[in-house]
Amino acid sequence: MYSETEGRHKGGAGFLGARYAPTFLTESMIPPNIRRQESLADVDHQERADLQKLLAKRFADKRYNASVASHGMAYERVRGIMASEKLFDINQEPQAARDFYGPTQFQEQCLIARRLVEAGVPFVKVARAWWDSHGQNFETHLELCADLDQGMSALLDDLKQRGLLDSTLVITLAEFGRTPNINASLGRDHFASAWSCTLSGCGVKGGAVYGKTDADGHKVEDGEMKSGDLFATIFAALGIDYKKEYHVGARPIPIVDFGCKPVTEILA
Repeated sequence: MYSETEGRHKGGAGFLGARYAPTFLTESMIPPNIRRQESLADVDHQERADLQKLLAKRFADKRYNASVASHGMAYERVRGIMASEKLFDINQEPQAARDFYGPTQFQEQCLIARRLVEAGVPFVKVARAWWDSHGQNFETHLELCADLDQGMSALLDDLKQRGLLDSTLVITLAEFGRTPNINASLGRDHFASAWSCTLSGCGVKGGAVYGKTDADGHKVEDGEMKSGDLFATIFAALGIDYKKEYHVGARPIPIVDFGCKPVTEILA
């Protein structure tokens, strides 16, 4: 998981365990504290890792439970990130590629997202802050929309040129929309009655549009989707059984709400 914002609530992996826990980037493009100390030789670093692994195995053999297993997986993930440091370094890219994406933080994050996808990272999130424009909506969106348009279009073009778009689903999504009407501060407030998202890439028909609002954007007139329908559509595009249930103990956990189904009209 890749996020620009700092100080927000950070999600976790929940019942899936530490193996699927996200890594957040907030203050730097490179995960913090992943570089081996210069005072520590490679051989010492490896021997420390081997000793930790040996002690952890002895402990786990006698006291195995999910928490102990998650602790061990966390160490493995850290080692993997340390070995992948260059993936987060856009200086590894030619200047032409960096210019293609653009110079802003969000656009550089989109370039890192492509590098992570190309390396096989299964899920990457790039967040762009300050869309919550309760005031001065028109001025802020001049910057926000230009930033998003450039970064997203470059990402889609780059993925397509590299043959990755057919196997990568790119989603633009927020938790709610904005009011069709302008408030007294020349802004737009939270609006949950109608908003949209985009799906691009694997399993999705290019240029397809589903649903519409009334002329003023106040309500959905046709093709209203529940959040569960959206996620069922996402899973279907990715080839994942949207009816799948996980079990936490004896409790079934569906990956989408019961009764929801994909919108097949937009799927290839």
